[in-house]
Amino acid sequence: MTTPKDSSSRLDTQAVWSAEEGPFPYGAAVMPIVQSATFAYPDLDSWSAVATGQAPGHIYARNSSPTLDVLEKKIAILDGAQSAAGFSTGMAAISSTFFALLSPGDKVVSVKDSYGGTNVLFEEFLPRFGIQVSLCDTTDFAAIEAQIAKGCTLLYLETPTNPTLKVIDIARLARVARAHGAIVVTDNTFSTPINQRPIELGSDLVIYSATKFLSGHSDVLGGLVTGRADLIAKIYHFREIAGATLHADAAYAILRGVKTLALRMARHNSNAQQISEHLARHPKVAAVYYPGLPQHPGYAIACSQMRGFGGVLSFVPAGDFSSVRTVLNGLHYAQRAAHLGGVATAAGPPAVTSHVELTAEERARAGIPEALIRYSVGIEDPADLIADLDQALAAL
Repeated sequence: MTTPKDSSSRLDTQAVWSAEEGPFPYGAAVMPIVQSATFAYPDLDSWSAVATGQAPGHIYARNSSPTLDVLEKKIAILDGAQSAAGFSTGMAAISSTFFALLSPGDKVVSVKDSYGGTNVLFEEFLPRFGIQVSLCDTTDFAAIEAQIAKGCTLLYLETPTNPTLKVIDIARLARVARAHGAIVVTDNTFSTPINQRPIELGSDLVIYSATKFLSGHSDVLGGLVTGRADLIAKIYHFREIAGATLHADAAYAILRGVKTLALRMARHNSNAQQISEHLARHPKVAAVYYPGLPQHPGYAIACSQMRGFGGVLSFVPAGDFSSVRTVLNGLHYAQRAAHLGGVATAAGPPAVTSHVELTAEERARAGIPEALIRYSVGIEDPADLIADLDQALAAL
């Protein structure tokens, strides 16, 4: 009989069972929240064995805890990774990865329209530590390859991108990066392991804002990094010292969310596909960005590396920024919030969501239209969402 950890198990089965076979304390059916900040031992020898890594166990919750341990094992299994580490937020996961693996004189190659917080790390923080950053046009793969060939320590990818949904060929760029000895890191927040598995495509590490689709209910912050065991060990060690560890409460909430991840992503994918096709035909919509549309420039690549196209789309209503205000204020079934990946639809422009940290000029240089609306499609009935968009657009 196939066990839940077996790679032959399907992802929706693994999302429920992996790392949670038990037995758990008191016969609990699910992994409980272990609130303890520290862990006690009956004698010095048993304590010392755990502290020195000679025996399994936990010493202090900044380093590790039972609930977080189960979540880390689960996400590693879903990604096909060797190991994983959990963080207090997605940005903690990203920044810790950089500072754990990079040193003065190293070079990062990435793309111009990565998530705004990541872009701030590239533009402001990493250069302060003597780390060179080269940002390329996101879909100019030849230019990215040329920068890698000039010397690259770490290649950082995000696909689909936030918020313009550009698609990057992970396998192509990972091959070039590995040939030059670079570490490949992919932000897979938009896709989740259900829609895309970057490790299968050559990425060494995968990063998530677990706040988004993994937890799925807009009620918890968290970040996760999965990948090669040797790299995760360095990132884990940095987390031990820097201290941005995921709390047991948050780990429990994300574990609960992951159990329904496959179900939710199927609905997110379906809803976003229907809505993007509808908006693409709408006379009051100037542009639609969604990799599931055949007219999308990255459609062929998306079809080759994704199992589903995700729950986020973006569109530009006809007119200027006043049209954005009209449409957003007119929506009934959308939270006007800087968030995505929840069961409830959320919408907003990059100026107050993904790229609030950037100026209008910086957003323009990144190729992000100011009049764009990022629309994170929830799990509501698609007919209701389409009708809601139609009535909001009708006010233009």
